[in-house]
Amino acid sequence: MGESEAGQPRRSGLRNPERAVRGLGAGTLSLEALVLLLAIQPIRVVGGDLGGAAIAAVVALAVAAVLLAGMMRRPWAWHAGTVLQGLLMLAGLLHWSLFVLGIIFALVWAYALHVRRVILG
Repeated sequence: MGESEAGQPRRSGLRNPERAVRGLGAGTLSLEALVLLLAIQPIRVVGGDLGGAAIAAVVALAVAAVLLAGMMRRPWAWHAGTVLQGLLMLAGLLHWSLFVLGIIFALVWAYALHVRRVILG
């Protein structure tokens, strides 16, 4: 189904598929960093006590996401992005809402990895 009649892999139709996929990964990580930073105050107000360690973890994860977003040209950055999702879920030990955000972004990251696999083969 993914091949044309000549037996060649079907082209994505993108001018530069690698660049498009890098943009998807970078955009996903950038959005994650923004959401993490913007979530600090609402979590403190609605979700209860968000301690200093949890705030430091959120800021560190957001900084890591931004740095990884800038390194999406490197193949290992995709693996590091996956590790980042696991670390965010692990931060759920500090506050339950971080686990929820970790699950949400792990699903978004899994979709980005799926799109990457479909486009690049």
